Amino acid sequence: MAPIQILTNNLLYDISQTGIPLDNVDPELIKKPRAWDIGFIKRFMIVIGPLSSIFDYATFFLMLYAFQCVLFGKPGTSPEMNLYYEKLFHTGWFVESLLTQTLIVHIIRTNRVPFFQSRASLAMTLTTLLVMTAAVVLPYSPLAALLGFVPLPPTYWLWIAGFLAAYGALTHFVKRRFARTYGV
Repeated sequence: MAPIQILTNNLLYDISQTGIPLDNVDPELIKKPRAWDIGFIKRFMIVIGPLSSIFDYATFFLMLYAFQCVLFGKPGTSPEMNLYYEKLFHTGWFVESLLTQTLIVHIIRTNRVPFFQSRASLAMTLTTLLVMTAAVVLPYSPLAALLGFVPLPPTYWLWIAGFLAAYGALTHFVKRRFARTYGV
């Protein structure tokens, strides 16, 4: 992504996290005091962290092969079209990145099934929805050109919906296995 896109992504993600201090905690997590365990946090990051890379790579392949984005120019293609495909790649990656990193907080905040057995606070939910909406709308907004975005093809949204569902389900499954293994 271009620097302005990375900064925008980071700013929006930070906004989405402002609801965390007002979030709900599952009752079983506050029954008794728990000490910080840096080793546990490290193991959790090592296990859960790479899952996001799977979906980043899937998005890269989607943009490169399904949508024909070539980052370094395609022989016989005009410079304008090459620039369009580069912007399309960056736009697709920006949207996927912001949607997945914002959504995943709802998956890892609870040991229960997120959204069904455990819901975030209204503040957390609203900031998430606000930022996810911004991610979807930005490529079609007047700010798109300034940020180097182009509109995404309709089929992109079907793929990304599938990626989000798969990412959420896989992360929840791995999180539950991790909890059983390490006794969370």
